[in-house]
Amino acid sequence: MVHVPRRNRPQRPKGLTADTSHRAAGTGFNISRVEQGSDGDWMVRTVTAAQATKIYRCPGCDHEIRTGVAHVVTWPSAEHGSVADRRHWHTSCWNARDRRGPTRRWS
Repeated sequence: MVHVPRRNRPQRPKGLTADTSHRAAGTGFNISRVEQGSDGDWMVRTVTAAQATKIYRCPGCDHEIRTGVAHVVTWPSAEHGSVADRRHWHTSCWNARDRRGPTRRWS
């Protein structure tokens, strides 16, 4: 048997740290992104089917987002809102929000 040494992963250059700002935004270990639209800037986080363990109601179509269904969580960007303003959307409803707005008034 021939011994082949394991390749090491490249080291991060000193002085650089991982970006953990998304954790402060209340997104756990998932990464959030900013999306710009005609309705302003939004923080958007993708929820995988494996992570979707609760039922939510989509403000775009007013239908339930069932457990096990991948979707997105959105909230206004930092200067316009907070994590308390989060809404769970079907991905297709979120992408079509400029053509059709929310079906309900959220209080």
